[in-house]
Amino acid sequence: MKLALEDKFGRPLEDLRISVTDRCNFRCLYCMPKEIFGDDFEFMKKTQLLTFEEIYRLAKIFIECGVKKIRLTGGEPLLRRKLPDLIKMLTSLEGLKDIGLTTNGFLLERYAMELKKAGLQRVNVSLDAINNKTFQSINSVGAQSDRILKGIKKAKEVGLVVKVNMVVKKGMNDGEIIPMAKFFKEMGVTLRYIEFMDVGQSNGWEFKHVVTKKEIFEMLSKEFDLEPVDPDYLGEVAKRYRYKGTDTEVGFITSVSESFCSTCTRGRISADGKFFTCLFAAQGFDLRRLVRADLSDNEIKEHFAPTWRNRRDRYSDERTEETVRNKPRIEMSYIGG
Repeated sequence: MKLALEDKFGRPLEDLRISVTDRCNFRCLYCMPKEIFGDDFEFMKKTQLLTFEEIYRLAKIFIECGVKKIRLTGGEPLLRRKLPDLIKMLTSLEGLKDIGLTTNGFLLERYAMELKKAGLQRVNVSLDAINNKTFQSINSVGAQSDRILKGIKKAKEVGLVVKVNMVVKKGMNDGEIIPMAKFFKEMGVTLRYIEFMDVGQSNGWEFKHVVTKKEIFEMLSKEFDLEPVDPDYLGEVAKRYRYKGTDTEVGFITSVSESFCSTCTRGRISADGKFFTCLFAAQGFDLRRLVRADLSDNEIKEHFAPTWRNRRDRYSDERTEETVRNKPRIEMSYIGG
């Protein structure tokens, strides 16, 4: 049974993020700071995680409800054993137009070929600095930027479409804005600057730490000649530009300074099967309970459809110092990026 879904503002459900694990091998300052996610932090047990078969079934159901794109996230998704097997399963689904993966890149060189053979089309690599000292200070585990760059190079070589995501925080890595642009322009890889966001409760977010798209664009314009690029589809998050005379792009994800709530078509499933209608949500709808009950696909649709139909999320439109301070929010490592 096909069931196209729209929320209270007429936004369709077209893009699904699926977290496959809440674990990560980095402890980045803005996501999983070491003082909170220490050695004694209790991650999900295997029985709590959705199985590949459960993920496949939910993906099929969501595609029948209008989803066209799926992105696998975490935590760090490449820590999930046999992840290429899941990708192979998902790519067999009729109606799925695009499948991607977001990773910190630490294991990408090892798995790039296997991921491509399984049917993965694109990969977004999180890298917040080229300078090794700066990068290590951010990831907090001693991982070197050279290793991530080798993974990016390997992914390109095997035919994956690669984009690099850089979270920019004032005083943390804003000195890397131009070096990152120069490096990835030369490499022919799209770089996207992400404004530091108040996801979760543990990253110490304040407005004063945000470097806005306007500020970054002004810095880039002193070094490069940029021209705007039209969006490819409804709900495209990045504001895109091209280096004139090239096919290489640079983009901005502007959740803080230029909200894109009005065109958000994205839902998220956490690793333990909760469905979230917004990155800044406080609660999710329990899909795992449904898939582990004796329910048909149509019955599952009927249970979760009202969650999207009643959606009114506009957090970035409504963000204030008070909401940042007082509104509970799920951690990024749990909900997926």
